[in-house]
Amino acid sequence: MEIRFSGPHITVGQLLKKLDIVSSGGEVKIFLEEGSVRVNGDRETRRGRKLVSGDKVRIGKETYVLKGDPNASD
Repeated sequence: MEIRFSGPHITVGQLLKKLDIVSSGGEVKIFLEEGSVRVNGDRETRRGRKLVSGDKVRIGKETYVLKGDPNASD
């Protein structure tokens, strides 16, 4: 599934909120500790990790391909 965002990057925490998987930063931290998120095949535990266009994020069984617009403002 393709996920679009404006700006040069989106953080893992922002992505999880955008997908309505979590609603707060505290929930992001707990979710990431469970090991459910992989970025480009590697387990990710940092909610502030910057994701860029082309990154592949696997959350559970779903894989998302990120498409950003570096010329747009957040």
